[in-house]
Amino acid sequence: MLAGRSLGRDYDWLWTAFAVSTFGTWIAFDALPLLAILVLHARPEAVSALAAVGLLAGAAVALPLGPWIEFRRKRPVMIAMDLIRFAATISIPITFALGWLSLGQLLIVSIIMAAADIAFRSASGACLKTLVKPDDLVTANGRLEGTMWTAAAIGPALGGVAIGMFGPVTTVIANAISFLLSALAIRRIGGGEPAPARRHAKAFRAAELTEGWRSILAHPVLRLLFVNTVLVNGLIMATAPLLAVLMLRDLGFAPWQYGLAFGAPCIGGLIGARLAPSLAARCGQHNVLLAAGTLRACWSLGLALMPHGATGIAVVFALQFGLVTCAGIFNPVFAAYRLAQIEMERTARVLSAWTITSSATIAVLTALWGVLAGIVGVRAAVALSGLLLLTTPLLLPRRALRVWQGTNSPRTEIPR
Repeated sequence: MLAGRSLGRDYDWLWTAFAVSTFGTWIAFDALPLLAILVLHARPEAVSALAAVGLLAGAAVALPLGPWIEFRRKRPVMIAMDLIRFAATISIPITFALGWLSLGQLLIVSIIMAAADIAFRSASGACLKTLVKPDDLVTANGRLEGTMWTAAAIGPALGGVAIGMFGPVTTVIANAISFLLSALAIRRIGGGEPAPARRHAKAFRAAELTEGWRSILAHPVLRLLFVNTVLVNGLIMATAPLLAVLMLRDLGFAPWQYGLAFGAPCIGGLIGARLAPSLAARCGQHNVLLAAGTLRACWSLGLALMPHGATGIAVVFALQFGLVTCAGIFNPVFAAYRLAQIEMERTARVLSAWTITSSATIAVLTALWGVLAGIVGVRAAVALSGLLLLTTPLLLPRRALRVWQGTNSPRTEIPR
């Protein structure tokens, strides 16, 4: 994790909650697709559909949550989402033990988890903005990013070993427990939470559903970053179920090898997150976003050429290390810039709109790539995603402006 000066006791408890639940999630890395492949023997199209439909339906369920969260205190919302995620995940080992596990249940769980994740992220982003000073946002997000990549480096390998030793639902139980511990940590955040914004009308207004998107599109830089990040995440995640099929079925890798191949390179994300604050201070946020955002698009194409055996593991390690190092630099700078440009009373709605769009895009592209893999093969589908990723740097802001005159942003130097 990232050591350094304290950002306050309340931030430390938020960081602890994030760390616990993130480690649980990464220990259960791809748990639902793995259960579908290893226990239910699902075909590639079904595995992709599971991921796609769950995300898309979850995004639809989460659509009204942004305005709902905006007008409520954020910490109780976060605790409620943790408890919902616990209930959903713990249902899987119960039905597995009874012999009732099915693709239908996995689909329902994935929908609940997707909606709850969106709500939690929106509330936690708004909460973070109240806990740290604006000048500390890059550092605060860098620590969260570093924690995420540390969990990503360690968790999948541990999860693969646990599955091999204790069975396929072991990691799901660990993930469920992590949500309970996260809820307990959030309860320890002290001090009075600022009163949420008030609605101007008693009745719910349909316009509130689109406020987040309107705020994003009105900002000349956020709308570019919005399109870029949504497409990059969508194209990368669309191939995740296909890579699981390629490695576990076609190439015969063991679950622990699969976890190690994608987990160990995530140490690069920790390195990138540690470098992000100093790079942003030295080079400027615009230059960091442009350079790291361009470099992170250059690695995924090579996964289509993954060979058998130890060489295949080495290839995946090298490519993933490059990708996540660039993402580790880009993400905290991007997250801090985005928070700084959003008015407090719109934060939850903007973050909710951003996450809903990202989840829906991942869902659509995952379903599309599942169908594509059934037609042209898994490797060809992965290659096409890599080729399209190479075009995404064209959507990054190209030059800097000194002042953004919009109503939703403070006066600050911004990239364009």
